Amino acid sequence: MWLNFIFALIPIVWLIVSLGVIKMAADRACTIGLIIAIFLAVVAFKMPVVDSLSGALEGIVMGIWPIVYVILAALFTYNLTTKSGSMKVIQNMLSAITTDKRILTLIIAWGFGGFLEAIAGFGTAVAIPAGILIAFGVDPIRASVICLIANTTPTAFGAIGLPVITLANVTHLNTMHLSFIVTMQLLPLIILIPFVLVALVDGGLKAIKGVGLTTFLSGLAFALPQVFVAKYVGAELPAIVGSIVCIIVTVLMARVQGQKDEEALKHIPRHTTSELLKAWAPFILVFVIVLLASPLDKPVNTMLGKAVTAIQIYTGPKAVPYTINWLSSPGTLIIVATVLGGLIQGMSLGKIFGVLGNTAKQIWRTLITVCAIVALAKVMGYSGMTQSLAVTLVAIMGPVYPLIAPVIGALGTFITGSDTSSNVLFGNLQLQAATTLKADTYWVVSANMVGATAGKMISPQSIAVASAATHQEGQEGNILKESLKWCGAYLVVICAYIYVTGLLFHFL
Repeated sequence: MWLNFIFALIPIVWLIVSLGVIKMAADRACTIGLIIAIFLAVVAFKMPVVDSLSGALEGIVMGIWPIVYVILAALFTYNLTTKSGSMKVIQNMLSAITTDKRILTLIIAWGFGGFLEAIAGFGTAVAIPAGILIAFGVDPIRASVICLIANTTPTAFGAIGLPVITLANVTHLNTMHLSFIVTMQLLPLIILIPFVLVALVDGGLKAIKGVGLTTFLSGLAFALPQVFVAKYVGAELPAIVGSIVCIIVTVLMARVQGQKDEEALKHIPRHTTSELLKAWAPFILVFVIVLLASPLDKPVNTMLGKAVTAIQIYTGPKAVPYTINWLSSPGTLIIVATVLGGLIQGMSLGKIFGVLGNTAKQIWRTLITVCAIVALAKVMGYSGMTQSLAVTLVAIMGPVYPLIAPVIGALGTFITGSDTSSNVLFGNLQLQAATTLKADTYWVVSANMVGATAGKMISPQSIAVASAATHQEGQEGNILKESLKWCGAYLVVICAYIYVTGLLFHFL
């Protein structure tokens, strides 16, 4: 058992060392990690060469469709909105609401940042809000840390639910129920984080005085819609709906609480309702089209679900065909919505598809990284490496293993910079551990997703985005130092909450 555990640990250790210590580029590190995993699968775990290569190929195909396809679609929406000038209109709209830095932080870093994460992800939710906060006089380092903390819980359903959908796919669990459990586990953090953001932006806990009710409602307005949408609609819309409701509630509360500088507000450009609707058109259409294609509209959902292709890729024992959903994929729905939105904004089809082409060129390194990490995870799963890791960890931790389940998820995001990749890397490990312990599989697997959101705050990629967006290159160490203590507190809260509630409700 111990020898297999050591062999199975080697690809994980390689990723930690190559990405966290050597600072190797992610695409190169993950590709080498895949080669190591295939070698160990064949030599140490006696997996046939053909099976190991076909398992890796299945992972590459899964990396392309749906994962990178959704990333492409989400970034396409953001890039097109920026190219058309509509992102500036959206920023002006948000900036014109109040001059109180505390409420602005809730609207911009928490609400709008959550919305950007839900639609695009991959750094946009840190880069854009941080730049806006600095324009309002927030210290650049502080703005970076605020946006990194805010960009935690929304990442579970970022890029139209991609992390949770991927976790469900790799573990073969029901997506809707898994989404619901994730929202329940995130609930206390979604309510607590706004208080942390307000305290950080204006000098400690005393900053909450005068905006306490707004802060509480800002968290609650994000959390409750997420729970409802995850349970009855699915994984694509919880963060979108939650962030929109959060923005609306926080804006309404800004009229009741907070300080106002009417003179400063006069200098912010105002836009007509028509201009605002045109600016928001791609996002509104993404929301509407994804909703129409969800299980809420069964006829449309069923019709789109018929356009599938099943491919037999993996050649090993108990192999099942890999299914590609052409029309019901969130990537297809987002691209259709964005093209329509671009036409509404007055862009020609040539320019729209030009943006799509440039976006595709922008993510080629991401394509290699994601395909390599998914292929690595598939090889580890099919060869028995993941099971070996799970069995040994359970043997070491015993029944308290679920207490550290979120830490494993956080480690995955720290290593890869992606919640999705963390779920691919460790989702089956959590499933195997839950099965061995006879614990509720949904509860333990969801803990990986929730823990992964913590790792997003301190991943080298996130820190790099924050430092670049705030023009603080060279200050990455200071940003990491500040973020690290909040990441530790985040993990303590979530580990204790998931473990205690799991025991109380007999999930563990």
